[in-house]
Amino acid sequence: MPKKRFDTGSGPSQRALRVGELVRHAMAEILTRGDLVDDVVTSHVITVPEVRMSPDLKLATIFVMPLGGKDEELVVEALQRHRRFVRGELARRLTLKFVPEVRFRLDESFDEAARIGRLLNSERVRADLAAARAEDRDDELSPRKTDDDETP
Repeated sequence: MPKKRFDTGSGPSQRALRVGELVRHAMAEILTRGDLVDDVVTSHVITVPEVRMSPDLKLATIFVMPLGGKDEELVVEALQRHRRFVRGELARRLTLKFVPEVRFRLDESFDEAARIGRLLNSERVRADLAAARAEDRDDELSPRKTDDDETP
């Protein structure tokens, strides 16, 4: 079996990451400038934290989150309705051979971060940290054996 020339790890390629960032910036600009005319979209401040590209760069999954987390599903549905317009705007702003198809998804990383924060502030974790700190203090107070302590 011939050896592969490049590492094909499980993560996205450098090119996919770069194109994803270009699409993210262009999408943020479209939303900021108000080029997308829709009552739902214009009434919310929408952030674009991430864009994931397919390996062949033909599909862009744009993760969005309305500020404050209100009307999340309505915002995603409104953006889905206007994806042809968004793709046309991306074509004008980006210099790519093929402009990817776009789909919008709700970004759930904020919810996941909040969940992890709640876990870290739970009583079980606090108790474990207090026990670990007590152990560290006990280790610091106990005398350590050195080479000078040994007697022949």
